[in-house]
Amino acid sequence: MSGGGLLVAGTTSDAGKSVVTAGICRWLVRQGVKVAPFKAQNMSLNSFVTREGAEIGRAQAMQAQACRVEPTALMNPVLLKPGGEQSSQVVLMGKPVGELSARGYHGGRQQRLLGTVLDCLAELRGTYDAVICEGAGSPAEINLRRTDIVNMGIARNAGLPVLVVGDIDRGGVFASFFGTVALLSEADQKLVAGFLVNKFRGDVSLLEPGLDMLHGLTGRRTYGVLPFRHGLGIDEEDGMGVPPRERSRAWGNVSLRGAVRESQVSSPVGEDVLRVAVCAVPLMSNFTDVDALAAEPGVVVRFVDRPEELADADLVVIPGTRGTVKALEWLRERGLAEALVQRANRQKPILGICGGFQVLGERIEDEVESRRGLVEGLGLLPLRVRFAREKTLTRPVGEALGEQVEGYEIHHGVAEVTGGEAFISDDKGHSLDGCRVGQTWGTHWHGSLESDGFRRAFLREVAAAAGRRFVPAADTSFAALREEQLDRLGDLIEQHADTDALWRLIESGAPQGLPFIPPGAPA
Repeated sequence: MSGGGLLVAGTTSDAGKSVVTAGICRWLVRQGVKVAPFKAQNMSLNSFVTREGAEIGRAQAMQAQACRVEPTALMNPVLLKPGGEQSSQVVLMGKPVGELSARGYHGGRQQRLLGTVLDCLAELRGTYDAVICEGAGSPAEINLRRTDIVNMGIARNAGLPVLVVGDIDRGGVFASFFGTVALLSEADQKLVAGFLVNKFRGDVSLLEPGLDMLHGLTGRRTYGVLPFRHGLGIDEEDGMGVPPRERSRAWGNVSLRGAVRESQVSSPVGEDVLRVAVCAVPLMSNFTDVDALAAEPGVVVRFVDRPEELADADLVVIPGTRGTVKALEWLRERGLAEALVQRANRQKPILGICGGFQVLGERIEDEVESRRGLVEGLGLLPLRVRFAREKTLTRPVGEALGEQVEGYEIHHGVAEVTGGEAFISDDKGHSLDGCRVGQTWGTHWHGSLESDGFRRAFLREVAAAAGRRFVPAADTSFAALREEQLDRLGDLIEQHADTDALWRLIESGAPQGLPFIPPGAPA
């Protein structure tokens, strides 16, 4: 017998689908329910590598952690990694299968993937008591409905009830709820069970008359009103957009698009605050790598795009990117490349991660990603990079600065290190990845800064080089902070949603025969 299920859709992108899905998952697992997340198709530059070496969206890996299960490719069978405005790399069951334009994907390829998507969902539903699915964008994107495999397409084929999430902080949430349902076909409307209001500020009693009117107009109830909470945007999907300008300890004062004042940052253990500047390169991928730095008391992390913003930074991070050559050109055009060279010459700390590591090298040979051939790098590390057609997808473990470090690799670039000091080594001292020259460091390993001992050792080196009296906290556990955040999401659902009604919906399957709204405005 298949397990229960639910599709969490949204009136818009960034309505809160990812965090609501994670919150429902954490609430359920705390009730003893064996639950798994699922997103048929994800578009994201923030990705993760599973134990079996499959690449999936980081949001689904985070949701799996909310479920207290190991993430697998079944949970995100299709991942699209944008390479620009017009094309994306298609990752199917964790492996890249080619580049497609938006027209090419929606013009036929997407629909052919429906069978794979449904098979994955069926396997999960046969294994778990419940599967909480996340939609993408809005289910009312009627221009894409014919080929849809992630919103109403999957709900219709798998018989899933649909909960529509709306961000009231943006305004217009009632119109968004009504319009979303009204634009659907009658068959799709019958699957929409109701609504969930997200990011509400104020007195809920003032909202209730509107919820009653919405019920009268649509025949659908509201399953809860979640209050606005800062710092719940963990493992965001949107690597194409601009991340929060600054990030603070446990992301506790940061909204998805907000900024935190320096005075709000947790007090440092030592006398000084440590300032980290992250170059906001084009097609930035896995910018979540710096969340572990932001989790440290007294560390301020800012995303920057001007050379003058590096002046007061104690550490500059060049993050991963889906366009290494494009990022290199951007650094030069902005004047950041020259600033980085000057910084390296003055022995001020720089860390490059994945694509950021590659741009620090001497040269890049790329006939795969940009097809630009041989390109000169910044020349700050003795490194030559050749792009291979096969993608490296691993979960390595090693040692660095006397501490164990774990990470994951997602890259086409093959690095040849010709000098410098080893950065990450095995237990016999043999180099595994990366290198270091003076205070310029580089590694392909995403997630390495989540290793607490290594992160503290690295920050001590940075503080010493920067002349800061900064001491990393001895008790900061990034894994524990993440668990606290996931519990906060579970608390939101448990305290502010009608969990009895929500569980009946998940357990019983898709509603049928609900009153529907004829397409267009009501008479």
